[in-house]
Amino acid sequence: MAQYDPKDPPPPYYTVALDPQPPLQSYEEAVYGMGGNAGISSQPYYINQQIQPVPPPIITQENPPSTQREASSFRNKARCFGGSGGTLIFLALLAIAIWVGLHYSSRWMTSASDSGDGGPPSSYQLNSETWDSCPNTTVLCDGKQNCLLGSDETDCVRFGVNGSLQIRTSNNSFLPVCAQGWVQSFADQTCAQLGFRKSYQSTDIQGEESPAFTVTNNPSNFIQGHVALSASCPNQQTISLQCTDCGRPQVNSRIIGGTPAQLGQWPWQLSMHYLGSHMCGGSLVAPDFVVTAAHCFPRSSSSYLDPTNWEVYGGTITQNSLPPPYYVAKIIINQNYSSDTNDNDIALLKLTAPVAFSSTVQPVCLPAFNQVFMPGIQCWTSGFGTTMEGAAQASIKMMQVAVNIISSQVCNSNIVYGGMITTHMLCAGDLNGGKDSCQGDSGGPLVCQGSDQRWYLAGVTSWGMGCGRKNKPGVYSNVVSLLPWIYSQMQEEKP
Repeated sequence: MAQYDPKDPPPPYYTVALDPQPPLQSYEEAVYGMGGNAGISSQPYYINQQIQPVPPPIITQENPPSTQREASSFRNKARCFGGSGGTLIFLALLAIAIWVGLHYSSRWMTSASDSGDGGPPSSYQLNSETWDSCPNTTVLCDGKQNCLLGSDETDCVRFGVNGSLQIRTSNNSFLPVCAQGWVQSFADQTCAQLGFRKSYQSTDIQGEESPAFTVTNNPSNFIQGHVALSASCPNQQTISLQCTDCGRPQVNSRIIGGTPAQLGQWPWQLSMHYLGSHMCGGSLVAPDFVVTAAHCFPRSSSSYLDPTNWEVYGGTITQNSLPPPYYVAKIIINQNYSSDTNDNDIALLKLTAPVAFSSTVQPVCLPAFNQVFMPGIQCWTSGFGTTMEGAAQASIKMMQVAVNIISSQVCNSNIVYGGMITTHMLCAGDLNGGKDSCQGDSGGPLVCQGSDQRWYLAGVTSWGMGCGRKNKPGVYSNVVSLLPWIYSQMQEEKP
């Protein structure tokens, strides 16, 4: 949590490292060759570690049979059968290729950009290198997996305000689920489908008179296969579902302005260590999953992308007394992340084993798809980052600071960030300076309290210009806009 005195000239910005590095170019300088905010660079808020020599990972693959040998063998056989034999075989192979092409299509699985508001479905991506194969007869969200990797049955469930469960229809709209006939097994199946292992609580809520889904006894591995369209719900009673008891810390005292946090105050805050040192923060959202920032895993070295180089610590407020770590099984980076613009700066970690919740380790709530964090409301950010710009090392203690949401219109104005804020970003802080996240806070939470008194993950600490500077608030990844990607990845990697 940074404190910056506006009376002092802005200090040169360096990420916390063993050897200081020169400032990076600003976005305008790097992309357009011009200085938009001269002398101030947009920097991700992670602690840059000096890279130790690490041998490149050895990827073993089965060696394919020699194509030259196959071709030579084929030519010999063709000679035995004469010229017409080769032609017949070629035509047969061509016919098979055409049939496969007509029967199957490949689609790129990029559900993160799918708004789910009735428009045509986007393509889908598991990660930056995976394509899925689907028959042309595939119907999205019908409860039947047609695509090889199951992309047709991801991003089919979402939650509205008050936990209202909604399921996507085959024509790409979302409808609530009627309470009549709903039982615990459906709740558990829905949450397990999304990567939560089981449900925490489902209740009946008052809905509106509109088309909805009723549950059926149809066998399916997906909750969307258990429902049928209905004109309305009896008495307009629909289902509210919670997959975890989230966002309710047992310590509730708050002190505004860069102060040490108390144990259990932000029980979802995690400290991510790379090669033994704190580098980024993260937020626990489910027993097996952590939400953090994509820029914490620079592609400049394969070492950053090796899960075995990372350890995750929870239930602590000091780096001097760390509990046993959680280990990382997989690092999943948003395929649309841009290191040039910091857009889509979000990543998901799958842990090797589920976290046991306690009074000091609890998940934060993911927001509803339509949840709005209004400009001016007070939210909180926390982390183990540096306490002032240019500091040589991260904070030993977990720090907390209250920040206000700033509208994207204001944040995109010429005196602030001049058009650099996208729909996947959220600004928070104080335009007068002084309250901000800083280096080492990257990937950590920006949380806002809802009317239900639960804390929701509104943002993921991403980047900024300096720390605590006037008109340069912190910029966070907008979790609401990235929910489809988060849920799709959790479903794909569900335990």
